[in-house]
Amino acid sequence: MRKTSVFFLGAVAGTCLTLLVNEPHGGLLIAAAKAAASADTYSQLNLLGDVFERIRTDYVEKPDDSKLVEAAISGMVTSLDPHSRYMNDKAWREMQETTHGEFGGLGIEVTMEDGVMEVVAPMADTPAAKAGIMSGDLITHINDEAVQGLTLEQAVNKMKGPVNTTTRLKIFRNGTEQPIDLSITREIIQVRPVRYHTDGGDIGYIRITDFNEQTTEGLRKAITDISKQIPPEKLAGYVVDIRNNPGGLLDQAVSVSAAFMARGEVVSTRGRTPEETQRFTARTGDLTKGKPLVVLINGGSASASEIVAGALHDHKRATLIGTRSFGKGSVQTIIPLGAGKGALALTTARYFTPSGRSIQAMGITPDIPMLQDVPDELKARSEIKGEASIRGHLSAEGAEQTGSQSYVPPNEKDDKALGAAYNLLRGVTVNAEVPSPKTAVAN
Repeated sequence: MRKTSVFFLGAVAGTCLTLLVNEPHGGLLIAAAKAAASADTYSQLNLLGDVFERIRTDYVEKPDDSKLVEAAISGMVTSLDPHSRYMNDKAWREMQETTHGEFGGLGIEVTMEDGVMEVVAPMADTPAAKAGIMSGDLITHINDEAVQGLTLEQAVNKMKGPVNTTTRLKIFRNGTEQPIDLSITREIIQVRPVRYHTDGGDIGYIRITDFNEQTTEGLRKAITDISKQIPPEKLAGYVVDIRNNPGGLLDQAVSVSAAFMARGEVVSTRGRTPEETQRFTARTGDLTKGKPLVVLINGGSASASEIVAGALHDHKRATLIGTRSFGKGSVQTIIPLGAGKGALALTTARYFTPSGRSIQAMGITPDIPMLQDVPDELKARSEIKGEASIRGHLSAEGAEQTGSQSYVPPNEKDDKALGAAYNLLRGVTVNAEVPSPKTAVAN
């Protein structure tokens, strides 16, 4: 980040010098305008300092200076977009634990909007999943404390803690009249990001639930084990299930995509200036040796999941089945601020699929739309709103889409998208179920 900043300042300085030489008066006007803008910025910073001092001296109770500063920083950063945030030192250390793949907690992926925490998805085989928490549930209280007024990091940290201790949650679920009170015992959450099995002796099924530091290694093991269980001449192909996968690390999304590609671009990221564009390509070769591939997506497939789906789709390497994805097409760079100071998760770029399309606030539409049959008692929470519904999101480059179905049946025999994937790989004709606005889009 520092090198990029220096280059940007150098380019601006060079431009000003050219204007002063070729158009002296215009150059002087531009320089004066820049000086005025700089003075106005410093005036605003002085205002911030004045407010800080007034609070310190006049507030009814003596405030904690460090908490005031932290709140000011958090407010500044969260005003940018829903995914930029400041993490104090404790939150930064806890985030590192999460990306390593092990921590003490409940096992819930969440997002925050208007002071209410919404469940993106419970992680498989965790206390949250066992307690019946569902995608779309709204968490309003943690241990009897209102979530309203907390940052996302603060709320998440309250759910983490020592193993065998209890967290109390108050949950509102659309379609229920009364809030749901749950007491959930914390466990060591070992995020096992890849699970797999074979079906019918001819298809390998791989479920990717998270993109942490262990994901690519887990995927390689899955492919190796499946290839040992099914002889090459009998292996019809693979199903890669990334439904309700909320994303994770960019490098893992790239390496997972590359595991199914012989060569080519996986994703590009584009920042504020053209010089900040980066391209990530597949180099390791297709570990499946070109076997047919179906990727399952839905409204809960976000960020890194969408990078994988977009790359494999654009290279015509995979057929996508399911419902439109979440639509988070931005990249957050983690910027450590020094010992004891925490870190910034700052939105620094949008990402683009190999064909050059941004999925921000639009999502990825599957090749074969497939809606699930949802039990009546779950229909109210069978959809997720998506990126386009989050206040302050980065705008789309096309028509914004507000969400799609995210329900996945717990029993494979009821899973229509998975059944369609198996049929497609076995050469059976699959008829798409085109979502209608009333049944597939959250208004």
